[in-house]
Amino acid sequence: MEAKLLHIPWMVSVLYGSIPLFWFAIHPFADSWRNMRRSPYWLLLPIWALIIFVLAWITWPWHTVQLYSSPWMWAPAVLPFWLGIRTYAGIRSGFGGHKLSGEAELRPREHAQELVTTGLHARMRHPIYIAHLLNLAGWAIGSGLMVSYLFLAVSALFTFPLMIWIEEQELEKRFGQSFREYKARVPIVPLPFQRASV
Repeated sequence: MEAKLLHIPWMVSVLYGSIPLFWFAIHPFADSWRNMRRSPYWLLLPIWALIIFVLAWITWPWHTVQLYSSPWMWAPAVLPFWLGIRTYAGIRSGFGGHKLSGEAELRPREHAQELVTTGLHARMRHPIYIAHLLNLAGWAIGSGLMVSYLFLAVSALFTFPLMIWIEEQELEKRFGQSFREYKARVPIVPLPFQRASV
C-alpha cells in the first residue's frame, strides 16, 4: 500500500481514538455543561479538535509503520466493517442524532430525557461503542498499521471500558431505578446465544 494511502486508516484511527477522550470531557462534568446558558458545543468542539490534533501529532512519526502489508488483509476486514455498519444502522432508527451527539444529555431543557431501551439497546447497553470498535478493528486489520492496532488495543482494554463506566454513573444519576433495572437486564455485549429480555 502506498504511503499516501496509509494516511486514511491512520486518520480514521486517530478520530476513533479521540472519541473516548472527548467523552471524558463531557460525562464527568455533565452538570456543569448543562448549566451553561449557551450551547456547550462552542467549547466542546474546539476541545475535540485539540484532542484530534494532539493524537495526530503524537502518532505522526509512526503513521506509516505497518505490522504487515498485504492487500489481501482487506478481505477479513470486511466482516468487522459490515458488523459495524449494521450496528450503526440499527442504532440510528431508535436513537437519533441528538442523543448520538450528546446534545440531548447536555441540553435537557430542549430535548426530552428518555432512556433508550428498544432496538439494539434491548440487546446491548452500548451498541455505539461496539460499532466504533468494530470499524476501528476493520481499519486495523485491513491496513496493518501499528498505530491502528495500538488505538484498537487501548480503546478496547482501557478507554472504552472507562468511558462506559463513567457514562453509566451519569445515566444512573439521571434515570435512577429505571437505569438500574435496565442494567441488570441487558449486558454490555450480548453473547451469541443470548436472547433479549422482554
